[in-house]
Amino acid sequence: MLKTGILNPAVLSLLARVRHTNTLVIADRGFPFWPEIETVDLSLVDDVPTVAQVVTALRENFVIGRVFAAEEAKGANAPNKLDSHLAALAGLPISFEPHVAFKKRVPHAIGLIRTGDTTQYGNLILESA
Repeated sequence: MLKTGILNPAVLSLLARVRHTNTLVIADRGFPFWPEIETVDLSLVDDVPTVAQVVTALRENFVIGRVFAAEEAKGANAPNKLDSHLAALAGLPISFEPHVAFKKRVPHAIGLIRTGDTTQYGNLILESA
């Protein structure tokens, strides 16, 4: 029985299948369903869990090389909300791109983890190192 680290078997399964330069999407509560990729839904209520909380948990077991985020997140959220949202990515290179371009990356991901996050355009794509 696992006692520490990530306990969710579906999340562990996704992580076990990620290889060098593969991607994993961490999505907010409103992100559309993508039938092409496996989705693990962790959402419970608004902001439980948040994208930042999931990223923090993943960083213990997942080597992130770079991160993709929607450019629109900068204008759609108060600066303190965005700073809090991105705090879990400290030290990682983040590429901001138009949301349309961001969504084109999604079908190529190994999987998607949906959260309860209410940060507008708060979705992230994590690329393994």
